[in-house]
Amino acid sequence: MILARNGSAVDGSAYTDVVDLARHAPAWLDDTVSAWSTYGLALFAVLMGVGWWRARRVGATASVTALAVPLVVVVAYGVDAALKLLVREDRPCQSLHVTPLEACPAPGDWSFPSNHAAIAAAAAVAVLFVSRRLGAVAVVAACAMAASRVWVGVHYPHDVLAGVVVGALVALLVMSALRGRAEAAALRLTATRLRPLLVVS
Repeated sequence: MILARNGSAVDGSAYTDVVDLARHAPAWLDDTVSAWSTYGLALFAVLMGVGWWRARRVGATASVTALAVPLVVVVAYGVDAALKLLVREDRPCQSLHVTPLEACPAPGDWSFPSNHAAIAAAAAVAVLFVSRRLGAVAVVAACAMAASRVWVGVHYPHDVLAGVVVGALVALLVMSALRGRAEAAALRLTATRLRPLLVVS
């Protein structure tokens, strides 16, 4: 038997306040937030692609940094998923028996920390190392993603806060470590068939 934790004691009242607010919000707002919650991560992929495309015009070192962003996001997701398995917190829609905007995930689909928030935060911090302008857009989008996961009812506020911290911290550590090695990696890779990925011919 798997024992799952109940996170409602942390901020269950804040969660129910948000869910009640969503229930009484205009349909267009709920639809917009739900769509963002479901499909918004695609924006981060676009920002990564744009960052890499622009980096090719700057130089091979910048391109290596840009190409590392998706890998950093995968690492952050892995760390977040491992924490989920360790903590094993039930979804709030299961513990509090509320009806959220999104269908309540099945038991065993743990809540803490939020994968969506971790992925978004990791992408935002990593993109900041590539472009401050794109990174600023990504930071705003990451905050919106975290908030949307509570609004649609699938996470407690502390779930998304933890997800943001995990994603941002992993990205900061990995991208900072990469910074000193990007130039050497760029020199090696430009001598291979991967050169077109790094510089504009």
